Amino acid sequence: MRRFLSPAAQRFGLAFAALGVAFLGALLVMGGNAVGWALIALGLPLSGVLALAGDALGAEFPEVLGARLAGLLAATRPWMALVALYVALKIPVPLWPEGFPVLGLASTAALCAAALAFVWERVGWLRAALMLVVSFGVGLGVELLGSRTGIPFGEYTYAGAPAPTLLTVPLIVPLGWFALTLTATSLSRGRPWLAGALMMLWDVGLEPLMTAQGYWTWTDPLPLWAGAPVQNFLGWWAVGWGLSWVFTGLAPGLFGRAGVGWALPGWLERVDGNVPPSRVPSLSLLPGARRAGEGLDFRVVYATEAFFLPGGLVLVGRYAEAAVTLAAMGLGLGLARALRPGRRAVTRAG
Repeated sequence: MRRFLSPAAQRFGLAFAALGVAFLGALLVMGGNAVGWALIALGLPLSGVLALAGDALGAEFPEVLGARLAGLLAATRPWMALVALYVALKIPVPLWPEGFPVLGLASTAALCAAALAFVWERVGWLRAALMLVVSFGVGLGVELLGSRTGIPFGEYTYAGAPAPTLLTVPLIVPLGWFALTLTATSLSRGRPWLAGALMMLWDVGLEPLMTAQGYWTWTDPLPLWAGAPVQNFLGWWAVGWGLSWVFTGLAPGLFGRAGVGWALPGWLERVDGNVPPSRVPSLSLLPGARRAGEGLDFRVVYATEAFFLPGGLVLVGRYAEAAVTLAAMGLGLGLARALRPGRRAVTRAG
């Protein structure tokens, strides 16, 4: 019988549906219905099980699940565990709404640490540290400039933002620039213009959610979306493009780009065009991934946010914004897939 969905797409779809069950449970709990706890207890573990073996439903399911779970545990890298922690810290948000600042900062810190561990593992600690320092510094700098002058994002303020802050900017913001840039650059395969576009589409959801939580307040006279002007989204594209260009220059092989890397005088080297394969199980939640070595990398964060960011907007009553965010991030994933470079020759593992 002909299969209409690829195994990866089937796993992704079933896991997504199970997460939806847990999300419905959270909505019921928020409404005072205790039945929601049962749906949460069912949906969360079921999503993990289906993500592993949702394409093997039938008599072979227990064997496939056991084999893939063993392989996953054996191959889990530190950055993967930190990404799992980042996801886990998002789950209590609907049940503890007033704890959003604490959970949001902890989740972002876990994602930032995951990004650092991912780069460190693939290209070494020096380039990992440089990427973190550059993105944190640029992120903090543009936010300070933007909140004081309106350049490059438009007129907004951080007055009243939850602590902790650094020079009035919530710490969550510069930390986020590192992880967001790494995710978008990975998904774009090292094409800075596309990475900037992916970050801009991500910000479509960040604006209504973060303004609803009081992290920043727009005062721009020409609002387009959630108080933000067109200038904001162009600014996101420009800053994302610039940071992605730096990331790709520091470690082109990390993003599947062959060529000469640069960073410091005398630090020029020929870099392989492909990321060295990791020892990971043969599964991926990313649509279109042929092998785990291609799919299970930091790109998975973008797909994860495509679920959680619209979900967060639903929880704060922004239903229209949630639908637009889902469409925008879905467009980002579609663009990255449609514009995927042709398959390169496999180079030696580094």
